[in-house]
Amino acid sequence: MKFTSELVDDLAAKLLIGLSKEENQMVLDEFNIIDENLSKVENIENIKNVTPMTHCLDDFTFTLRGDETTESITVEDALRNCKKTEGREVEVPKVVGGDN
Repeated sequence: MKFTSELVDDLAAKLLIGLSKEENQMVLDEFNIIDENLSKVENIENIKNVTPMTHCLDDFTFTLRGDETTESITVEDALRNCKKTEGREVEVPKVVGGDN
């Protein structure tokens, strides 16, 4: 996939962020560097014969713990630590927008 200025603008719009022309160019430059590095990797001899790794350590082992249910506190107990509540919800100060 070749990145273009239009594609970067389209992706930025989908992410609901606006980019200036300078920011668009900066993103485009970064993607070009990434593309160059990926091309170098793809050109390594016999790279397609290498088995992908799932972890950087060969002897990596893990054990998943079992799902065990434990007693939890009630909603009412949890809400006792809150300064403002409305029913079963915590009231928090507005941090985005105007003073409303």
